[in-house]
Amino acid sequence: MGSWGWVLAGACAVAVNGLARHLVLLLGRPYRPEMARPAGSVAQGVLYAFSWGMLPWAKESTRRHMLAYLRGVVFHLGIGAAFLALLVGPWRAQGAGPLRWALVTLSAGGAMAGLGGLLARVVETRLRRLSTPDDFFAVALVSLFTLAAAAAIVVPALVPAFYGLAAATLAYIPFGKIRHCFYFFFARYFFGAGFGRRGVLRWGKVHE
Repeated sequence: MGSWGWVLAGACAVAVNGLARHLVLLLGRPYRPEMARPAGSVAQGVLYAFSWGMLPWAKESTRRHMLAYLRGVVFHLGIGAAFLALLVGPWRAQGAGPLRWALVTLSAGGAMAGLGGLLARVVETRLRRLSTPDDFFAVALVSLFTLAAAAAIVVPALVPAFYGLAAATLAYIPFGKIRHCFYFFFARYFFGAGFGRRGVLRWGKVHE
């Protein structure tokens, strides 16, 4: 394993250990189960939370801000593509052409969406007031990471920059807003389980 391999392994270790600490803190918090008789299905509520409930018309905020919703979808697809590019990096030269260009397209699209979101935070007054320094830093860092992923596939000389940004992104995950990638699953599960049990949510149910 080369020097960049050790750097990335160290960054992964920081991310895993940091998230494990968050998990311990999360599970250590008091939990008081609901005592009322179930009026619905936990399973259907969880299924709703991870599927139908993530569609743009399921929430008022995304219905009213469709562009921001689509920008977020593209951004997160790009992040996934960038991490996939990092994972298959050692076999980059042997990669099939369609896969390589799919990663370039998704990563570059994600970078543009991320930078667009960053610009919106600067230009839009209300969004700027709601944003913290961590919001600006995290979006900028991940946008550069996805941009570097796309660029490194096309220009191999940029691979060290890609690896450096990947290491920085991985190491920052437990310390900033990027850790929402970890809390997202807990939040959706408890949302679906709680309201599914109460009969408020179920698969395919339309909510206003």
